[in-house]
Order: sequence, then structure tokens, then C-alpha cells
Amino acid sequence: MLVVPSLSGLAQTPWWKQGITVDEFIYDTAPYPECHAATIAETTEGLVAAWFGGTKERNPDVCIWVSRLENGKWTPSVEVANGVQNDTLRYPTWNPVLFQIPNGELMLFYKIGPSPSTWWGMLMKSSDHGKTWGKPGKLPEGYIGPVKNKPVLLKDGTLMCPSSTEGDEGWRVHFECTRDFGKTWTKIGPINDGKKIGIIQPSILTYPDGSLQVLCRSRNRAVIESRSADGGKTWSEVKPIGLPNNNSGTDAVTLADGRQLLVYNHVLPPDGQAKGARTPLNVAVSEDGKTWYAALILEDSPISQYSYPAVIQTSDGMVHFVYTWRREKIKHVVVDPSKMVLKKIKNGQWPL
Repeated sequence: MLVVPSLSGLAQTPWWKQGITVDEFIYDTAPYPECHAATIAETTEGLVAAWFGGTKERNPDVCIWVSRLENGKWTPSVEVANGVQNDTLRYPTWNPVLFQIPNGELMLFYKIGPSPSTWWGMLMKSSDHGKTWGKPGKLPEGYIGPVKNKPVLLKDGTLMCPSSTEGDEGWRVHFECTRDFGKTWTKIGPINDGKKIGIIQPSILTYPDGSLQVLCRSRNRAVIESRSADGGKTWSEVKPIGLPNNNSGTDAVTLADGRQLLVYNHVLPPDGQAKGARTPLNVAVSEDGKTWYAALILEDSPISQYSYPAVIQTSDGMVHFVYTWRREKIKHVVVDPSKMVLKKIKNGQWPL
């Protein structure tokens, strides 16, 4: 049952900020003017975050940067990967994704290439909780790893990486699976034809009966879902879930109490357009992935953009968000999910 806390005594803090315990920048200054596409993971020694930073997205000087939370403070970001090919050729890097192998290494997936339609996947690992990294390796031809959002370790030991492509055949979602944490790979999908509904950057949600749900970014002005009843082997026809999407990245996580949490820009683009402002940045919660409740507004300002969020729940039950703050900094927000105030979203309208 969804728990909706009483509003009595909460007048000093708006209902849509209840539960926030930390709201901070990971850094104040950096040796690069722009950043984007943050990711976060929990290791046995604390949190690790990564993102790409450089002169501007798509610029060849864009690298992957990592910071660790030590003694309550984030360490200065360190460059851990770049797109240098040789003395005369360099490509930008893109969309890092962290995953902590249970009782094992920390994985860092990322992409190298001139554009999302031509990039390729890379993987490197750390055996000391993100302090140092092994030599990066290229994924097999045709594989890019998780395109933006974290993989999910299924009960059968499969690490399922939510992925997508943006080529001539349209925006299409597929899954890249490994049972040995990156040594060998298989692929499922694509699950859509990329024409009627184009989707990318899925997040995987799990249910007690073993079924799965993905929530995806789209060009169709809505968050799009698909479901699997057989552990991800086959998927239902993709369709909207009743929440708007501004053609910007989302992320989602299955909480320990079984609820589903989605972080996204609750923005319906204007005048039938596919793309809208990347503000505000919202959090919604659901028991079944069908009926959604407004929970949080992480950012709300006429100054865009607050975007490309990543979310995890740590072993202490807290929910951690990292996201792009105006392309200038990376924000980190911590939430106690038991203290969120929930209001039902009706007809796709965020409650006032």
C-alpha cells in the first residue's frame, strides 16, 4: 500500500521537497566548462559518481571523469578515460554507466565516437572502489553496453544492460546481456521498430513475480513502457504510461519496498513539438508502474537545464540522485523515501 504521510506540521517545507536530506553539488570548480550524463554506484567503501566533461558535448576533448564520496565530501574529479585514438585522431566520450558487481569489481561502461549513431562501447573495471582503473577494453562489435542507465542483475545471474540505437532505422531499444560480467555477451531485441514510436535510453524495473518493465525516453511526448513476463526474453508492444516526456533522459529504480520510482522532466512539449524544456526535474512513485504519484520536484527554474538523472537506492535505504545542473555542474540529492509526500497524478497533470 502506498503510504501518504500527513501534511500536518510540514508547512515550512513544501510537500514536493519532503524527504530530501542532502542537496549538494559534487564540485564547485572543474578543469572543463561543461558536464553531462552522470551515473552513480555504491561500493563497500562508499559512493562513486562519473560523468562526461569537456568544452562541449561532441567536442573531441570530452572525457570521462570520476569522483568518490569520502568522509562526507566528494573528491576532486579525475579523468579516467578519453577518446584518443592516435597522435592525430581523437573522438569524444559519452554516457558513462557505473555498476558494482556484488562482492566484486566496479564496472564503468562508456562510449567513444563522433556521434550516438556511430559510437562504440567500452568497459573498464576498478578493484579498489574507483580509486584506480584497469585498461579499458572495447566491447564486441555491435555492442555498446548500457546506453545511459544502470544494468540490473537478474535472479538467474544475468546482468541485463538496457540499451538503444539511434541509426537510420530510427530509435530502437534492445538489451545486452552478460552472465560473466563483460567477458561474453548476448543480445535481445530490438523490441520496437523505431518508426511508429521511437524510444531510447530505457530503465529496467523488476517485480516480485519475475516480470520486468522498461521505461523509455521518446520522441512521442510521453514516457514509453514495455513489459516482459519471461525474464526479458520477449517484450510487449511499446506504449505510453500517461506521463509526459520532453525528449530527454529519464531513470528509474525498483525500491526495496517494491515500489517503482521514476525521475524525469514532467514536461509536455508545446504545440505538438517533440522536444521541450529540461526543467523542472521531477520524481514520481508507483506500486504497479501504471498509476503514478507525484513525490518530488528536485529542481524548478526558468533557467534550463536539469536533466539526464541517474538514481539508485543504497544499502541504508536512502535514494540517491545525480543529474546535470545547467550543463555547468553535477548535482547530488539524497532522499529518505519513507518521508516523501505523494499526490496522485491525474490525466498526466502534475498536482499543484
